[in-house]
Amino acid sequence: MGKLSLKVMVAGRSYPLTVNEGEEARVTKAAEDINKSIKMLQDSYAVKDMQDLLAMTALQLSTRSAAAAPTKAETDFSAIEQQLGDLSKELDSLK
Repeated sequence: MGKLSLKVMVAGRSYPLTVNEGEEARVTKAAEDINKSIKMLQDSYAVKDMQDLLAMTALQLSTRSAAAAPTKAETDFSAIEQQLGDLSKELDSLK
């Protein structure tokens, strides 16, 4: 299976990604869901800090997917944690 280069916008920033063929729609949909959640949180609360909005979105989407997914013994979230950490560091560098 081949790889595709893709750019997604998350929280007003562009992120270049390399994904497997067939994953493009899923990744694009995930970025859209994140952006919708951020917008909803901005409209509902007086939160302006993008890092706070991203953290709130991550928690919201994580709990939603955990509730919808069948229970598994252990899920490895280390890749997601690494990406969130990298994103947090990048946002910190903008301050």
